[in-house]
Amino acid sequence: MVWLAGAGPGDAGLLTVKTKELLERADVIVYDALVSLEIFGQIPPGKELIYVGKRAGCHTYSQTEINETLLREAKKGKKVLRLKGGDPFIFGRGGEELELLVKEGIPFEIVPGITSAAAVAAYAGIPVTHRDYVSSFHVITGHARKDGESRICYDALVKAGGTLVFLMGVTALKSICGGLIKAGMDRKMPAAVIEQGTTSMQRKVTARLDTIAERAEKEQIQAPAVIVIGQVCALEQSFSWAEKRLLAGRQFLVTRPSEHQPALAGRLRSMGAQVIEMPAVQICQLGDDSGFEQALKEQMEDRNEKWMVFTSSIGVRIFFEKLSGSGLDIRDVLSGRIRIAAIGRATEKKLREYGLKADLVPEEYCAEALGKALAEAAEEGCSIRIFRAKKGSGELLPPLLEKGLYVEDIPLYDTAHRIYGEECCRIKEGMKRGEIDAVTFTSASTVKGFVEAVGDMDYTSCRAVCIGRQTAAEAAKYGMRLMISEEASIDSMVELLVRVYGTREDG
Repeated sequence: MVWLAGAGPGDAGLLTVKTKELLERADVIVYDALVSLEIFGQIPPGKELIYVGKRAGCHTYSQTEINETLLREAKKGKKVLRLKGGDPFIFGRGGEELELLVKEGIPFEIVPGITSAAAVAAYAGIPVTHRDYVSSFHVITGHARKDGESRICYDALVKAGGTLVFLMGVTALKSICGGLIKAGMDRKMPAAVIEQGTTSMQRKVTARLDTIAERAEKEQIQAPAVIVIGQVCALEQSFSWAEKRLLAGRQFLVTRPSEHQPALAGRLRSMGAQVIEMPAVQICQLGDDSGFEQALKEQMEDRNEKWMVFTSSIGVRIFFEKLSGSGLDIRDVLSGRIRIAAIGRATEKKLREYGLKADLVPEEYCAEALGKALAEAAEEGCSIRIFRAKKGSGELLPPLLEKGLYVEDIPLYDTAHRIYGEECCRIKEGMKRGEIDAVTFTSASTVKGFVEAVGDMDYTSCRAVCIGRQTAAEAAKYGMRLMISEEASIDSMVELLVRVYGTREDG
């Protein structure tokens, strides 16, 4: 099976629901150069990836080789996703890629994508139609024929009187403008060229038709770029919106585990940033629950004051999942003089989802502060049971043991570093080119997982936004440039990113 799908113009928010679903279902993904880093970050680890990108003057695969690649992988019995920038049937050569599949009897489906012809103009504040200005728009390829001869009928375009959108035409901009003027278009006609539209690297220049080529050359506008010519371009100043967002023009890499990505990634995207999701660790629930169940039974029998301690929201979730599978009842577990401690605001919030309120949350959200606060609050002779990761912070226990308290450390889950392949190559390239403003780390393990995945590179150019001192200490080992949030919380990390990278103070 082959799916021919459009990835849209670059913003992951413009990826269709169906294409996002196919990223999960496909065995092999054949992708091109216009699939953005942000969308690339949506590809689940472990997928087989084949790069067949084509850029002007630098073709990795010929069109014939791409067609044969799709056929070869499908004949192996694989589910193949051909992921193309924009829409596969709008100057995407999608029809050519289907011809061989049809001939060989390979089943296929077509998944349209949002075309850059409309989306890039919209992100530049240009409506391609407006009843006060035009009643049509025309999408034209700027590519010349193989013999170098232009295929554009300028006379017909000028007579049509609609908005003209040229794709793949930035290198031919001067001749395009000249052809339109020669065919009778007003040389004062408003025009715009938008580079890397809908992405964090979007740039645009606007001018009259007779000067736009000179302006674009002066600003060193490069492909991929969309050219828009027509009266509607005059609305650009009034309708501009994308660059006015708080984190417009910024791209961040988020390394949190998958289940926590939306809390940070979603907030950053809502403020206009592009976010590359690269979970550096994965959560592995421990299979043997005998120690967990034994600890709960001992707690139920203990008539002294008892503390249950949680050091992450993941730990809270897994605790209740294991409790559900144990046959025990929460009423039994909470019997007697029971008190609950949480390491921070997020963990406290997760407990509330299960109807529990934390009796203790330290002022500083870290293991050391939790240990000290707990040692001060706990009665002599009480028991403390800590439900957390197998490799928990060593800073939690010393204050408790020094006071002579009975402490039981119960592992619920382990963390393992994610394995990445081609994804990391593209991310590394993006970092070297300065396309990624900062990388966010919410634990020392995410730093370790990120470094293990990316491998050998100069990390001194990497700006690390760290949730706390322990995380920052791990990032410092690799020479990363550190920024530490005031509190160990996602809210505080977002505030830091806005303060450092925000384009305006309101909002």
